Amino acid sequence: MLYDFDICQKNRQLLHNLIEKLTPEQLNKIPEGYNNNILWNIGHSIATQQLLVYGLSGEEIQVPKYIIDLYKKGTKPEKVATLEEIDEIKSLLFSTIAQLEKDYKDGLFKSFKTYTLSTSGGTLHKVEDAIAFNNFHEGLHLGYALALIKAI
Repeated sequence: MLYDFDICQKNRQLLHNLIEKLTPEQLNKIPEGYNNNILWNIGHSIATQQLLVYGLSGEEIQVPKYIIDLYKKGTKPEKVATLEEIDEIKSLLFSTIAQLEKDYKDGLFKSFKTYTLSTSGGTLHKVEDAIAFNNFHEGLHLGYALALIKAI
């Protein structure tokens, strides 16, 4: 599992670098032909990790509910994110991974609700599957964010 956490940490660092190098306007811009923005892809990565790992394990989500509501699957940006909201997303990139690694090492995840993925049709059977799939999912959204950079 250490490798899975390392991969996630590296992906999150790349997402963090985008927040650091882009302006709030660039992070919030929805280019013509797109339905989301760079910040949404980053927030969505955080929300999905929480829902896949904590939610399917029956554990308490570790981010504010409004983060889930704004960035879960099926949402899109409804308003321009403030600097405070951007900073919160930036801090959650690393705090959520550190908490997940601690909770995993502490044996928090004792149960898991089997979940069939809409993207691939694959099935998650245990928390380790969710953590591994989450890395794939976050990689996709890093790719989307990089494509959006070219479009803004």
